[in-house]
Amino acid sequence: MYVREDLSDIPSYVPGKQLKDALKLSSNEVHSPPLPAAVEAMALAAAGVNRYPDPSAQALIRALAEHLDLSPAHVTVGAGSSALCQQLVQATAGTGDEVVFPWRSFEAYPIYAHVTGATPVAVPLTDDGRNDLVAMAQAVTERTKLIFVCNPNNPTGTTITEKEFEAFLAAIPKTILVALDEAYFEYVRTTDTPIATEIVGRHPNVIGLRTFSKAYGLAGVRVGYAFGNPTVIEALNKVALPFAVSSVAQAGALASLDACDELLSRTEEVVEQRTRVAKKLGLAASESNFVWVPTPKAQLMAAELMKHGVIVRAFPEGLRITVTNEAESDVLLSAWQKAFS
Repeated sequence: MYVREDLSDIPSYVPGKQLKDALKLSSNEVHSPPLPAAVEAMALAAAGVNRYPDPSAQALIRALAEHLDLSPAHVTVGAGSSALCQQLVQATAGTGDEVVFPWRSFEAYPIYAHVTGATPVAVPLTDDGRNDLVAMAQAVTERTKLIFVCNPNNPTGTTITEKEFEAFLAAIPKTILVALDEAYFEYVRTTDTPIATEIVGRHPNVIGLRTFSKAYGLAGVRVGYAFGNPTVIEALNKVALPFAVSSVAQAGALASLDACDELLSRTEEVVEQRTRVAKKLGLAASESNFVWVPTPKAQLMAAELMKHGVIVRAFPEGLRITVTNEAESDVLLSAWQKAFS
């Protein structure tokens, strides 16, 4: 009686499982800790947490703007890119409006739509696990306010082509905001896919989303960023929780950005191992730090792998397995052989 009745319809976000002494490959975390410079910067910042952080994160925004070759007015930050996804929904959609997204994809998309009272519109992936941009364009109605495009898609690891994305943008009204969610951008090696920094200047209805949680190894401090149309960026700031990005997170992100070449070189090992794991398991190629096993028996398979000390993420449509380094891939492949040989 004290809360909105419709909240009972909102699915709960399900985090990756944890089990003592098991290898956790369920949350797309990186194996390597932050760089020493980032750890030092965060430790120094932690000593001053009796003070509020810069609420507008100006130093980080200026650094990101330079990194992205944009002006600071085109950039904002949030408590992970997931928070910025929610802010986009809050800024664009309410009761009676619709939010379109691929499915299966990032499981928070429908949750955020429900929270604002908007209607989530899930569009099935193609048979090969890609965002079906043609079907997503066809799902647009006069009530559509926001569309999420997850590229690479989580959990399938697939990408769309630049040609497909441009055709999609041409097929939808310019009044609809499109969020190009690039949480796994740093792991992409294909050259035939849209890049948000190259798109937002040509299309004012496109907003890019990226994060420090994955390749940068800062999942525990929560900092992501959005970039694009300054009017939209201003709206995101209006609906943001004050002081959402802590001083520790800001310091870690700044230090990591300064050492981005060194940090991103770590992604090469993941790229090498995802190719190895996909080949060994007979899976399609991935452009993320995970591989996808399409199967209706995902829950049973995850349970078997857990018996052999490996935790993976089970969805109704398949298994998502995080890929990290050679040693952990060895453990995974050994567990797989024991469980399913």
